Amino acid sequence: MTATDEQRLARAYLVRVAEPPAPALVAFVHRHGPVVAAELVRAGECPGRVGDETAARRELDLAERDLAEADGLGARLVIPEDDEWPEWTLQALRIAGDRGVREAALPLALWIRGERRLDEAATGAVAIVGARAATGYGEHTAAEFGFGLGSRDVPVFSGAAYGIDGAAHRGALASEGFTAAVLGCGLDAGYPAGHVTLLNRIAERGLVISEYPPGTPPGRHRFLVRNRLIAALTEGTVVVEAGLRSGARNTAGTAGTLGKVVMAVPGPIGSAASMGCHDLIREHHATLVTSVADIVETVGEFGAERSEPSRPRRRTDGLEPQAMRVHEALSARSGKAAERLAAESGVPLGRVRAVLPELEMSGLVERCDAGWRRAG
Repeated sequence: MTATDEQRLARAYLVRVAEPPAPALVAFVHRHGPVVAAELVRAGECPGRVGDETAARRELDLAERDLAEADGLGARLVIPEDDEWPEWTLQALRIAGDRGVREAALPLALWIRGERRLDEAATGAVAIVGARAATGYGEHTAAEFGFGLGSRDVPVFSGAAYGIDGAAHRGALASEGFTAAVLGCGLDAGYPAGHVTLLNRIAERGLVISEYPPGTPPGRHRFLVRNRLIAALTEGTVVVEAGLRSGARNTAGTAGTLGKVVMAVPGPIGSAASMGCHDLIREHHATLVTSVADIVETVGEFGAERSEPSRPRRRTDGLEPQAMRVHEALSARSGKAAERLAAESGVPLGRVRAVLPELEMSGLVERCDAGWRRAG
């Protein structure tokens, strides 16, 4: 599938008009298509929430300029109508959005520097994230993990920040493996300033990715928003160091919400930089990992999956959205009645009662005295 110039121009306009995440606009575009949606937004003829998300910028049509500036940077706009759009990987955002998680809105398009196809880069990838004010222990561990995963041809994603992110990127580059940086600003922002050379190296060997059009400055809220993309574009997230309240914890929380694997590295018990990791492990939100072998074992071997990208990678892959919502509402420890599952998942009771036997036949759920629970 190849997108038309009209579709690309429409999405270039739309991705500037609304500040991500923009769930109402994303749904509006899905319903009408990008070309018609762009025309309606320009005219101000769109429903309330869409109007709220686009009112401040709807007259700012810089699509042609943005595409030209991106081309000057050696970048391109990848849109859902392109055959390299990572539809399979990003479906976790769609499912979470269907459950009402506002922050899980799909991106309208992605600006990309680098030659590799985005869908191939996101297949079987692992995110390595952590503190900017990292310790020597944390940076050494992140670099070792980046190098080890890169040596195994596992794509390494991170956010190009100082500390853990930069160490992970450099480790992957040192292994001559693939790495991708997801930014919270435009590709031309030159941020962080100390990593401009690193970002150029990543673009030469991997990908630099942003949801934001050229000229968009960095902002704290934008880095929190981009964390959902780091989580969504990868199979699992490794938190190397993190405080109790940090962007890395935010990425880990998003990864968990999306049903992705979350891993954390233990550190010295007195280290403030590792308190977030210890909390994730203690509260059973993350699996403890201490080596590349642990990561590969936890997430799964990727080789066959990359050579056969259509093959399901999780037991729940292939479930239709309502069945996935019912499955996610189940607990592995205690049973739940169908009525409770309907309330928690938002799926009509009749449909829940139809889905549960199907999930049981697939080996995903089992009956118990209290109702239904996840199998295994």
